[in-house]
Amino acid sequence: MDLADKNEAGQSGDRRRSTASYLASHLRDYGMLLALIAIMVFFQIVTDGTLLKPVNITNLFLQNSYIIIMALGMLLVIVAGHIDLSVGSVVGFVGALAAVMMVNWGWSIYLTIPACLAIGIAIGAAQGYWIAYWKIPSFIVTLAGMLVFRGASLWLLEGQSVGPFPREFQALSTGFIPDLFPFLKDMFAMKRMNGLAVIAGIVIAGTLIWLGLRGRARNRAYGIEGEPFSFFVIRNALVAGAIVFVAYKLSTFRGLPNVLITMGILTIIYAFVTESTVLGRRIYALGGNQKAAKLSGIKTERLTFLTFVNMGMLAALAGLIFAARLNTATPKAGVAFELDVIAAVFIGGASMSGGVGKIVGAVVGAFIMGVMNNGMSIMGIGIDYQQMIKGLVLLAAVIFDVYNKNKQG
Repeated sequence: MDLADKNEAGQSGDRRRSTASYLASHLRDYGMLLALIAIMVFFQIVTDGTLLKPVNITNLFLQNSYIIIMALGMLLVIVAGHIDLSVGSVVGFVGALAAVMMVNWGWSIYLTIPACLAIGIAIGAAQGYWIAYWKIPSFIVTLAGMLVFRGASLWLLEGQSVGPFPREFQALSTGFIPDLFPFLKDMFAMKRMNGLAVIAGIVIAGTLIWLGLRGRARNRAYGIEGEPFSFFVIRNALVAGAIVFVAYKLSTFRGLPNVLITMGILTIIYAFVTESTVLGRRIYALGGNQKAAKLSGIKTERLTFLTFVNMGMLAALAGLIFAARLNTATPKAGVAFELDVIAAVFIGGASMSGGVGKIVGAVVGAFIMGVMNNGMSIMGIGIDYQQMIKGLVLLAAVIFDVYNKNKQG
């Protein structure tokens, strides 16, 4: 073998080792995406194609929107090294408060929605104050909050359901964006095609690919070793294909749900904050090592306080959306929601010890939980078995996280 052959063989071996090491260090990220795809394929087969029917995809978004919205805030709380057990009770309390304001007191939705969001912020601030400045463990404070606001919901509603709500309020959850491109129906000879959904899917997929290429070029310019090109192509092809496919499916039903737009905008905002701002980097530093973060000049107490304020606001928004979907407020609204939200964040790759986790991972984790709930319901699996299966999936995700840490350590 001459020198050129040896050099080529050495470079090939280096590439294989580089690809293998990259996959090993990012196994959780790719694993969750592949797990979601595998779960969807499985339920699509066993439900005889029901899972990916347009009406069921729409229901998936409607049923899981409030979980995903809360998962965005819960990720920040868990990354900062804390937990919030009160979010389910806050959802029920805010929904009950909105019902009393609109149905019993006659308030308009333009007063009710800001007032309820302000109440959610106040709840988050009250809990965050004791956690951040008095150093009381978040588990204890939010457990107390869970009991307090569950009782407050019963007190507000007097043990009864209150509703229905005005049509404008229901549109928060069950409304759809009007089609701005109706001429596409005639162009493609499809009577039930929503042109806005199709165009939105293509634009979003194209934007993600463009942002990925730009980020890859920027990393190369700064000499940063990034994702292997083959992984980049496969990942972007899967994500873009999934977005266009879902957009097409939605276009054949009623188009884009309002909650999907709300969820998408919030996901983009929180992904930007966590990955591209000083505030986001400080939250990760706080969860990674609080003492080191404080010594470096980060105001850890204020940062912890703000993560709980944010969580309270998102829990209030989720409470409004959930109440709008049910078109009534019930004393049992929000029961066990905190378990689904926390499970989604951990399944999506967040670490129990803080400092690790991504917004996209939390969204993927929420969809994994949502697809499992939906698929098992279509199959007729009882709620008892559903709870057991979800518990085992959560345990497996945490064990996987601990195993990876021990292996890397």
